[in-house]
Amino acid sequence: MTKSEAQHFVHARVLRINVGFLLAQGVGYYRVAEIDLPRVRLAEDVTLDFLRGDLRLSRNSRGILVQGHLETHVLTECVRCLTPFYYPVHLLLEELFSIPPHDDTPYAVDEAGNLDLAPLLREEAILALPMSALCRPDCAGLCPQCGQNLNEGHCHCQTEEIDPRFAILAQLHLEDRSEE
Repeated sequence: MTKSEAQHFVHARVLRINVGFLLAQGVGYYRVAEIDLPRVRLAEDVTLDFLRGDLRLSRNSRGILVQGHLETHVLTECVRCLTPFYYPVHLLLEELFSIPPHDDTPYAVDEAGNLDLAPLLREEAILALPMSALCRPDCAGLCPQCGQNLNEGHCHCQTEEIDPRFAILAQLHLEDRSEE
């Protein structure tokens, strides 16, 4: 991903949906909305490469129930080589947007009849990422001495293989030599 690619994205305000027409209908009324967006920046810490899928917006006695299946790729960083990459994610949504806002529900429809999907999608995208995301299964990581990305080529560091179980003995040996 180049710097110019990272700067071009759709603002998260496109995820505000006017559901006033649903509020005017009776309980049980629903609509299915198709989502197909290019790169979306949900917040400073979450960028989606694209967002595709269907959402079912259902009117019930407590508000609007949002259900859907969305596909996306979330921008993250490889834990071994620190390279940014897009990780594929499948989001399964089922959340109630209450009317009027309540303290016991985190999401609500505002006074103008809009619901904002960005906070919900941000939360779900973060939860869908693995704790240790790898850019590829065989990622070689970084050289611990010079920092060279070993996926791009070998470094020229001299490595002396020491069994980790004997590392403390090697340290003691070096200390003894320095005292002499």
